[in-house]
Amino acid sequence: MYKGKARAHTNIALIKYWGKADKEFIIPMNNSLSLTLDAFYTETMVTFSETFTQDTFYLDGARQDEKNTKKVSQFLDLVRSLAQKDLFATVESQNFVPTAAGLASSASGLSALAGACNAALELNLSDQDLSRLARRGSGSACRSIYGGFVEWEKGQDDASSFAKVVPSDQWEDDLAMIFILINDQQKDVSSRDGMERTVETSVFYDGWLKTSPIDLQTAKEAIAEKDFEKLGTVTEANGLKMHGTTLGATPPFTYWSPESLTAMNRVREIRQMGLPCYFTMDAGPNVKVLCQKKDVKQILEQLEQSFNKEQLTCAFSGPGLEYLETDVTA
Repeated sequence: MYKGKARAHTNIALIKYWGKADKEFIIPMNNSLSLTLDAFYTETMVTFSETFTQDTFYLDGARQDEKNTKKVSQFLDLVRSLAQKDLFATVESQNFVPTAAGLASSASGLSALAGACNAALELNLSDQDLSRLARRGSGSACRSIYGGFVEWEKGQDDASSFAKVVPSDQWEDDLAMIFILINDQQKDVSSRDGMERTVETSVFYDGWLKTSPIDLQTAKEAIAEKDFEKLGTVTEANGLKMHGTTLGATPPFTYWSPESLTAMNRVREIRQMGLPCYFTMDAGPNVKVLCQKKDVKQILEQLEQSFNKEQLTCAFSGPGLEYLETDVTA
């Protein structure tokens, strides 16, 4: 029996990943940059055994159906090939993130699974190779291997597409992100389907690809200069640009809800009051507010005028992949 357990935190992209150049290997169309956060995470235990006759997958204590288990099995096949072991596994995953609600649960989930497999089968993968492995399960998972600011290099192939830490002199410790939870239910259009439709049909997608490298460079300069206004401005603009591409798709779609627009306008109002803060959104209706740690209390007080306290969660910079348990009794 081979058992391993790992914890990975979610990351939120400040410069977005939107679109695949290679669907099989999940090679992105553009580089992206994220901040790993402490508030939402996934813990996953994987057990490989010669006595198992099939893969089984439990999420938050509930055994998953054949469709969801198949996705996990496909990832496990990659691991089995790496380890040269033909063993079925039981995967037990606990999400401290609302699943499929635009809060990046797939990033923490697949990163934790990659780490658990690495521990269980004693693969001894480097962080770079773990990042490559996690990417095969979910693109953004490659960034959750690391803490702080992280850039995902798109690369050209499986070997060259991986995440790496962006040097910051720990400036991320001065920052915070407030989550405005608009809807924690499953999305109508998944990230994967939305991304594919946008790449294939959106008349705005070429503009996205041309300007993303410029946004990335601006964000990296802001981090190097510890310039919060510069980072916030490009983060907000890049997120809006990404969501703009969905309106040019055929058929058009959006992840926004009326309450999402309320949240975005509220953030602008707070900023005009002299409290620096900027919003971003991933493939879901929930709004994330990038701010400085010193301003969190005042910004929360303002947001509580428009949203229930239960809708608001504050996160700070989080760690990279953590190993919780290993037990090899083969």
